[in-house]
Amino acid sequence: QVQLVESGGGLVQAGGSLRLSCTVSGSNFRFDTMGWSRQAPGKQRELVATITSGSITEYLGSAKGRFTISRDNAKNTGYLQMNSLEPEDTAAYYCHIRSWGNVYWGQGTQVTVSS
Repeated sequence: QVQLVESGGGLVQAGGSLRLSCTVSGSNFRFDTMGWSRQAPGKQRELVATITSGSITEYLGSAKGRFTISRDNAKNTGYLQMNSLEPEDTAAYYCHIRSWGNVYWGQGTQVTVSS
C-alpha cells in the first residue's frame, strides 16, 4: 500500500520560510515523479512544482524563483523549500507521486502566511 505523509506546515509571517517534507512508503520512490500541489479555500487545487526520477524540476506560477523542490531517494522523502512567503501562499499543500501510471496523494499539510 502506497502512503505519503507530509509534514512541515505551519504559521509563518510574510517574508519567512518553511520546508515541507513528504515521506513515501510502499513505492519504489526513486523511479517515481513527485510533485507538490496546493489548494486555498474556495479555489481549485493547483500544481506548484514537480521533480522527476532524474531530478529534473519544473515550477509553475508564483513558485518560480521562490520555491525549490528536491528529493532524497535514500530516505524516500521529497521536499519543498519555500522562501519569501506571501499571504497568497496560504493553502493546504499536498505531495503526490506518479508511480507506474498511478497517482497517489498525501493527506496535506496547512501553510498559513500572515501579513
